[in-house]
Amino acid sequence: MVKHQPLQVYERQLCLSCLTGIYGCRWKRYQRSHDDSSKWECSWFLILCSSFLLLLVWSYFWWEAHNDYNEFNWLLYNRSGEWSDGTVPILTTTLVGFSYTAFLMILAFCHIALGQQLNLYWIHKIGVLAVLLTTITGVVSIDDLWRDEWDIVLISLQSTGPFLHIGAVAAVTALGWLVAGQVVRGDRTRFQVLLLLVYLFVLLALYLAPFAISSPCIMDRADLKTRPAVIGRRGAPMLAPENTVMSFNKALQQKVSAFEADVTISMDGVPFLMRDQTLRRTTDVARLFPKRQHDDASLFNWTEIRSLNAGLWFLRDDPYWTVQFMSTKDRNRAGNQTVYSLLELLRLATRTNRSVIFSLRRPPPQHPRYQLWIKDVQKTIQRSGIQSEQVMWTLDWYRKTVRAAVPLLQQTSEERLPVEEMKERSSRTLSLHYSQATVREIRRLSRSNVSLNVYPVNEPWLYSVLWCSGVQSVSSDAPQILRKVPHPIWIMSPDEYCLIWITSDLISAAIVIGIFIFQKWRMSGMRSYNPEQIMLSAVVRRPSRDVNIMKEKLIFSEINNGVSSTDELSLYTEHGYEGYTRDGISR
Repeated sequence: MVKHQPLQVYERQLCLSCLTGIYGCRWKRYQRSHDDSSKWECSWFLILCSSFLLLLVWSYFWWEAHNDYNEFNWLLYNRSGEWSDGTVPILTTTLVGFSYTAFLMILAFCHIALGQQLNLYWIHKIGVLAVLLTTITGVVSIDDLWRDEWDIVLISLQSTGPFLHIGAVAAVTALGWLVAGQVVRGDRTRFQVLLLLVYLFVLLALYLAPFAISSPCIMDRADLKTRPAVIGRRGAPMLAPENTVMSFNKALQQKVSAFEADVTISMDGVPFLMRDQTLRRTTDVARLFPKRQHDDASLFNWTEIRSLNAGLWFLRDDPYWTVQFMSTKDRNRAGNQTVYSLLELLRLATRTNRSVIFSLRRPPPQHPRYQLWIKDVQKTIQRSGIQSEQVMWTLDWYRKTVRAAVPLLQQTSEERLPVEEMKERSSRTLSLHYSQATVREIRRLSRSNVSLNVYPVNEPWLYSVLWCSGVQSVSSDAPQILRKVPHPIWIMSPDEYCLIWITSDLISAAIVIGIFIFQKWRMSGMRSYNPEQIMLSAVVRRPSRDVNIMKEKLIFSEINNGVSSTDELSLYTEHGYEGYTRDGISR
């Protein structure tokens, strides 16, 4: 009687099957391999890594650009003539693409850690290539359409740099497990040496990266300046329709120190608040004056402008995604807003003791007030009864004439000029876009007793960086958000940061060294097995993955060498496990 003795016991490996199945559609055991990946598959792994890294930068850009989402949509509106939220499809595709590539990256790293051959499924290859090309197209398009916004990435690093550094050190330290597994196995090859050198170079660069990290928030707390004043830019446009009485009243509720508005002159010489060149976006001009909806806003008289509704668009377009949080009373009130005049704004500022800063747009040459627009504004300021020092004049045109007529106006410049030239123009206040307000420039102006206002500042992290830099005031679309920032998000002394930096580097270095030592010991233990030991212990179930791998290689090498045949090898399925067995063994 012949006795069948199992040579190899197969255990169910559901996790491994799912891993190789999802990544490469290799669900069966015989489809898997521990051989080295082909150059073609390694190339696809590099393409996957490139896609992931590019999407990581792209996602970070849009995360930080949240400060300027409305500016981006307004830019699209000026190009297309139709209002739409262009950030929604971008954010959606970015989230889907990043999640997809991150998932494939995790699967690929698991393949490497388990010694499985990389074999990306062709559908995934198409998906990765589509993600890569879509991201590149997006980067090129943004560079052409919104190139100045790239500056926010460098500015944001002043806030996130120290934390990104620690995260990068942790990530590269974790990758040491995979690198060590590749380096310590078998004989030394050029690839292993190159991989080790690249890894050590990247690790050393990260250890020394804080030398290049500069943040104004790394400072002694005693040197922190007074909290910057918040100016309501077009009121509080996230809470109510911009440039309306409701918007400025909402701004007052958020304790703003001043109002900022955009001013246009009507056909009959009335200055009114309007940001756009036309009335289409923020009024119902298309309903009342359909044939004139594309005309310049200044080509309407004040009676016509006053008859327009300036609030329904806010409820319809929901430009800041805030309408759902409004009460029924506020929605009804917002739906009945009208265009606000400069005179009304100045009188509101007088009653509430607030300052006013406004940008004045010159009417077109065919406008009847083309030569008189400055005088119209001067008369409005005088009629309002506001103190002249409460008004900040930003227009460079006719500055001398305005200063002669109303000498107490605060002369504010919107152009970065030498301090001496600003003094000649009697400008003691400078208003700059945040991308132009470097830390060095802010502190230089502060030493020269020049007050700096920065716009637009809607995010707490940007407000915190500017606060630590010493800015005196900021213009914001979100005063309700900045009001909840009583102190910078983070601030630490140089000594504290050095301690964190050195400690994280030392811990990382210790972990990396421990990983390499452990991997070396682990691989040397695997090499101590030989075929005879494996065959003698084949009937015993061993949890070690390495033993099972060597058993499988032994069996399949025998099959490939012709040692076993269908007469000699049979499949043993008794007692709930599968295994190859050898016939012909006596009792």
